Amino acid sequence: MRVIGFIIFFIYVYCEISFFIAIANSVGVLLALIGIIATSIIGFSLIKKQGLKNLSLMQQKIANQQNPKEEIINSVSLLFAGFFLFIPGFLTDILGGILLIPYVQEYIVRFIVKKLPTKVYSFSSSRNVQVNNDVIEGEFERKDDE
Repeated sequence: MRVIGFIIFFIYVYCEISFFIAIANSVGVLLALIGIIATSIIGFSLIKKQGLKNLSLMQQKIANQQNPKEEIINSVSLLFAGFFLFIPGFLTDILGGILLIPYVQEYIVRFIVKKLPTKVYSFSSSRNVQVNNDVIEGEFERKDDE
């Protein structure tokens, strides 16, 4: 299993370096480096904006006692997008940018929500909780080993 991981990693590195060299040959190394840095900065600002919006929607749903599972999945999508934008390279920036598109996020949410169970258990201190009042009485005696 480790061998497969190493193979996938080296294929990714090879593709990333090849893509960078192709872009650097067409626009120049300096512009390619500026492009990588710019996409990271722009991506992080978009993630921050969408993350705060998603957090406020989640807080509203929790306050209205609704299920915020779509927003949670959206947050995970934003987390992965941020991870891909953090890794330097054009291929990962493209993948991170794709995960920032709202239609892609909606598709991911719909796909994952279908797989999740629909029953939700909620515990709150304001609700009446039924307690099992079965009491078992008994006596015990502690004995020391001598």
